[in-house]
Amino acid sequence: MDTSLDAVKRENALALADPEAYWREAAAALDWSTRHGPVFEPMTDPPFGRWFAGWTTNLAANAIDRNLAKGLGAKVAYYWEGENGDRRTVRYAELAKDMHRWATVFLEAGVRPGDRITIYLPMIPELPAAMLASARIGAVHSVVFAGFSEQALAGRIQDSESRLVVTADGGYRRGKVLPLKEIVDRAVRECPSVTRVVTVRRTGRPVDTSPTRDVWFDTERSVAEVSAVPRAGLDPTFILYTSGTTGRPKGVTHGTGGYMVWVHRTMQRVFGVTADDVFWCAADIGWVTGHSYIVYGPLFVGATSVLYEGAPDHPAPDRWWEIVERYRVSILHTSPTAIRAQMRAGERWANGHDLRSLRLLGSVGEAINPAAWHWYRSNIGGNRCPIVDTWWQTETGATMVSAQSGHAFVPEKAGSATLPLPGVDLRVVRPDGSAAAPGERGLVVIDRPWPGEFLGLWNDPGRFRSVYFERFPGRYTAGDFALIDDDGYVWFLGRADEVLKVAGHRLGTIELENALIGNPSVAESAVVGVPDEVKGELPFAVVVLKPGVTPSAELEADLRRRVRDAIGGMAEPESIRFVRQLPKTRSGKIMRRVVAALVRGGEVGDISTLEDDATVEEIRVAASTFREEL
Repeated sequence: MDTSLDAVKRENALALADPEAYWREAAAALDWSTRHGPVFEPMTDPPFGRWFAGWTTNLAANAIDRNLAKGLGAKVAYYWEGENGDRRTVRYAELAKDMHRWATVFLEAGVRPGDRITIYLPMIPELPAAMLASARIGAVHSVVFAGFSEQALAGRIQDSESRLVVTADGGYRRGKVLPLKEIVDRAVRECPSVTRVVTVRRTGRPVDTSPTRDVWFDTERSVAEVSAVPRAGLDPTFILYTSGTTGRPKGVTHGTGGYMVWVHRTMQRVFGVTADDVFWCAADIGWVTGHSYIVYGPLFVGATSVLYEGAPDHPAPDRWWEIVERYRVSILHTSPTAIRAQMRAGERWANGHDLRSLRLLGSVGEAINPAAWHWYRSNIGGNRCPIVDTWWQTETGATMVSAQSGHAFVPEKAGSATLPLPGVDLRVVRPDGSAAAPGERGLVVIDRPWPGEFLGLWNDPGRFRSVYFERFPGRYTAGDFALIDDDGYVWFLGRADEVLKVAGHRLGTIELENALIGNPSVAESAVVGVPDEVKGELPFAVVVLKPGVTPSAELEADLRRRVRDAIGGMAEPESIRFVRQLPKTRSGKIMRRVVAALVRGGEVGDISTLEDDATVEEIRVAASTFREEL
């Protein structure tokens, strides 16, 4: 029997049996102002647990001051690369100076502990510095992805009632300048809570300014070190808004003590970062992945990270591989969607660069299909790099299920996130709440609180309860579909609302997509269900082919055969449509709900995060002809 597998299971059982002792020991690795009372207190209401309620600390002090005290001021915190070729090396001491400058700006604007600050910046070093400054003075930051529309931005500012907005004169994306300040100016007209807008000079483009509201970040001012404000474990640190198909976005709110301990522990256990590593989480800070694994996690462990502003394929598909080679990146953490995009471009782009510095690969955002897993390991990792396939959510704060490269690395299985981390009581259950059998698909629930769990939804306690805790009382409902095999490995099969019910058969859309991607000519696919009076739902598939491949009747027939062989005749798509590109967020995640809405003839909802509007029209046309055929 594998001793590594046993070690992970034993530690998980220990963390669940005595969370007080386990997490008290984990918290000892970090700095606290005070430590009063228990680490964990059970509650009768959601989220059913209070973490470090009587303890006080400060995230910025742990991210910056701890490292300066260790003599790491000259160590590189970020290698920054702009899409236009600009480069900066930001050391811990320099990041600290920028943090204090931001803190001074915030205090001059009258920001006090508990006030909200909306940050709408491109991926530039000023972004993590502004987040740290917000945490340092006890404010609550709400980072809004610098690609959201003015309406989406305004809605998030209004909900959080932010006093101050941070932006830039612009940012670069695919060779174009994003007019960020103009978007902010239009958004804040509808936001009476905003009294100050602070702008960073990035592109040099002229922008309008108001003498009573606007200030430039680089304005000369006296800057002194700003003391870190102690914050209680349950004090909110940030809000992240997640969009849905209808209604206003959910303001997922994370605290201080539990979030800090959870992110720090997962950074150590999942990635095993050493002093010599160069860590690159190739996500955007506007999402929780960026919060936890570009900003707070790497800084908590004193790591050196890469921060990249632009698109992964601009000006050519090897932009990422140039960056890996230039900075000798040793750990690369990215999404399956990005991996499949690189597969579509072809391995020749990666083969043209020296990637031997890589020692560990990570996957995040959705379940990785086996074909992408093997391509990633072979063409990027040179068949020598383990893969940590991670599962977690905005609501969980950091990784929940993953192999642990920094602890006891369990044997990998292509397509499985492996085992829950210590402290994660994850179960797969049937619709009635009973335990699913090994290998049986079901719904993912978390049975006990964990330190990184969110505090709630900002200004919306009723929605917090109904969305996450009412279906299975006393349990957190993740909304994902999965199975657990005989070894205890978890296999995530997509969102539970991305499950088709065809003639009484429950089919995970990811299973159908994996069958389609199994054809070497296919780069990506998305499968959604179309209502049918007889069968309940019919699978509708949208397929993107690799460059140079032409759609044909023979290719379509092979795709249908693959689905039949992999799943069964009941899963064969009613229609397969070939398109140039799938609708994706700017972080590279496929927006399957948009495909579903277009195919069903409904409203697409919030598409402010969409990378390319043209993808919607292409699928709309394909869906329209399909409905006419029906």
